[in-house]
Amino acid sequence: MSGFATLDDTDSPVRVVLVGAGAMGRHWIGALLASKDVTLVGLVDLDLGLAVRVVDELELAGVVVGTSVSAVAASAGAQAAVNVTVPGAHYAVTTEALFAGLPVLSEKPIAPTVSQGLALAAAAEASGKLLMTSQSRRYYRTLAEFRREIATLGTVGIVTTEFFRGPHFGGFRDEMEQPLLVDMAIHAFDVARYLLDANPTSVYCETFNPEWSWYRGDAAAIATFEFDGGIRYGFSGSWCSEGMQTSWNGNWRASGSNGSTTWDGETAPRTERLRASEVDGDEAEYPAGEEIAGALAEFVSALRTGDTPSGAVHSNIQSLAMVEAATQSADSGKRIAIAGLLEEAYAEAFGVEKTPAIRAVLEGWGSARGGLEL
Repeated sequence: MSGFATLDDTDSPVRVVLVGAGAMGRHWIGALLASKDVTLVGLVDLDLGLAVRVVDELELAGVVVGTSVSAVAASAGAQAAVNVTVPGAHYAVTTEALFAGLPVLSEKPIAPTVSQGLALAAAAEASGKLLMTSQSRRYYRTLAEFRREIATLGTVGIVTTEFFRGPHFGGFRDEMEQPLLVDMAIHAFDVARYLLDANPTSVYCETFNPEWSWYRGDAAAIATFEFDGGIRYGFSGSWCSEGMQTSWNGNWRASGSNGSTTWDGETAPRTERLRASEVDGDEAEYPAGEEIAGALAEFVSALRTGDTPSGAVHSNIQSLAMVEAATQSADSGKRIAIAGLLEEAYAEAFGVEKTPAIRAVLEGWGSARGGLEL
């Protein structure tokens, strides 16, 4: 991806405006207040009364409230934005923030569709600002250890995730067509990319809804991805399984020419090798924090150093593409080639985009492959 502007002041806390005052917004407020690297200076929500109540209830003295991210950012002297609005609002909020001169850390998914994700990647280039997705489940110390163990297995052939939970959320998830794939599986899919340091090439997926499910759409899925080099990644999961539940990260297993390793999503991995590893036992590259605190820390570090973060939009589109390809496969009953999906999404993005600066970047790419540097 193209470079992005860094902060001139790399020592002072970054002044952040948060967009979204709902339940997830309150969760993020806790993380922002706990971080020594940022200062919360603004809160934006279309429901101005809600934003005012949150500021009052949490006694956020000096925090500017409003309904426009650009207006609040200008009034508060913000240097960055955190977008925790609903996915359908991500494109509008993120583009407004980027072209107002703000780098953006966005909740997942970066956009509801791959075509909008590509447009946002182009918007990041056009604005010269960093756009990063908070894939919060990448940030665990034990996951970093699991990745290190996988590196000792020689040639890795298969990685699997079992995810079985039974949450009764109520609300919009109960009405979604694909609640498991669209709202949750992206976490596992993104972690698979992180563990393998590779991208998927195709997927075959089946989804279904058990008769006892309280969801309207399909709450269970079985998907098999092929990754670069022929590695297979298998995901099986359900959001209506109430017995013997896995962790929220799922149960993982990786097998290679030199043995196998497992991770329960919480504790340290367990590994059985056939022989001593040819890979040295270097310390795992631990995240600076866990979950959203880890995403926030990587975002701030990128703004200060110019290093491309793992959740940068151009890379994260691959995780979003895994979800969209899986849903297409489930709907069609066919294996979906992800390269083809990306090019179709690129054509759609270029066809509907109205902002001249974004269209110019998309046109310059020539293709999704060209834009994502695949």
